[in-house]
Amino acid sequence: MDIITTENLTKTFDGFTAVDHISFSVKKGEVFGFLGPNGAGKTTTIKMLTTLLYPTQGSATIAGFDILKQRADVRENIGVVFQEPALDTELTGRENLDFHARMYGLSQEVRKKRVFKLLTLVDLLDKKDVLVKHYSGGMKRRLEIARGLMHSPTVLFLDEPTLGLDAQTRRAIWEYIKQLNKDENTTIFLTTHYMDEADFLCDRIGIIDHGKIMVMNTVDMLKKSIGNDVITLSCSDIQKLQKRLEQESWISKITPYASFLTLGVERGEEKIPAIFDIARTVNVTISSVDVRRPTLDDVFIYYTGRSMREQDHEAPHNGTKKPARFRLRWQK
Repeated sequence: MDIITTENLTKTFDGFTAVDHISFSVKKGEVFGFLGPNGAGKTTTIKMLTTLLYPTQGSATIAGFDILKQRADVRENIGVVFQEPALDTELTGRENLDFHARMYGLSQEVRKKRVFKLLTLVDLLDKKDVLVKHYSGGMKRRLEIARGLMHSPTVLFLDEPTLGLDAQTRRAIWEYIKQLNKDENTTIFLTTHYMDEADFLCDRIGIIDHGKIMVMNTVDMLKKSIGNDVITLSCSDIQKLQKRLEQESWISKITPYASFLTLGVERGEEKIPAIFDIARTVNVTISSVDVRRPTLDDVFIYYTGRSMREQDHEAPHNGTKKPARFRLRWQK
């Protein structure tokens, strides 16, 4: 069952198209990831789906309710955690959750049960009576997630939920998100530009860039779409070797960089001798070769032609954690 559907959803600002005729669906109970660099259109999409922005064109439904015609019904069925914190720091954690629940008309008995359950879920029960201004960044983020769940929403929107947090806190929040998805059967719509976050959390992923959805599939299928292995090689003449390798049908994708090439292939170890033979025919010397399984960084490069992280255009692996160790490495 599809819990979110969009058709040609579009948003323009003064002639600039932030979201460009996107159509997709999200199934009930899944964790769906929206991947893309800053400015790709992720947050704008969430704001339209959560009724905070009117679409310029197109339509969408949440839990069967139209985002334009049934806005109040949509809001009753969603929880939202945006990038910017929105907690009252002069209230305690418990008071923040209780106040949010009152706004949704929950009875005192229901509020008490939900506060206890959710504070336990995000491991903040022992901090329930501490003022939020004394919480760490990770604690605030976990409290915001709990607040978004207070009224038992059908869909929880998380916009960059771990942005700016340290690695240990990020990992802890991932575990909480996984647990709440399981315990609450809540559909989660997650935006992120962290590849490792999407890889760990998401059942399916849509890659968005410049307002357009480039591809959408499960993590495994996205990785397989660029070949079983990725070969990274350095050589004496990148352009000459690339031109020759482009004639080989067994190479699914070639991406050039300033000092190396990446190749998408099947059974990478078996292709190394052939690559050396080809290089010799064009008088190119290969100085190093790496073979590994594809990452989501590789997937993003494949479909967009550039690296996910805008601040590092030359590196093929520039997420927040290092890629898996190479299964084979050779260097001259």
